[in-house]
Amino acid sequence: MSSEQSSVPDDAASAPGTPETGRADEVDVEGVVDRATVRRAPRYRAFFTVGILLGLVVGLGVGGAWLQSPAAAPVFKPGVYFTVILVACTALGAGVAGVWAVIADRRSLRGRR
Repeated sequence: MSSEQSSVPDDAASAPGTPETGRADEVDVEGVVDRATVRRAPRYRAFFTVGILLGLVVGLGVGGAWLQSPAAAPVFKPGVYFTVILVACTALGAGVAGVWAVIADRRSLRGRR
């Protein structure tokens, strides 16, 4: 039997009154949800992702600039310092993004009180 064929006849696949979904308990969402009370909370994962990516870009720039400077010449292992700069900038970017997300979350609650 192919993926396009079904063993259930077309008549029995859907319940009466709901031809598309086969669910009899479907509710009109527009009639139930009041758009004035819907809270638009921020997506924390998106905030942290953007913060980490921006921290990486800044860390690459700062670390690369440091490697090109004369201050990096006497250092025994400059790659270690570059890695520390990169990780520190990434952590700082994630922290700033987290604070930004919390502020956005608090602002979304402002009109609800």
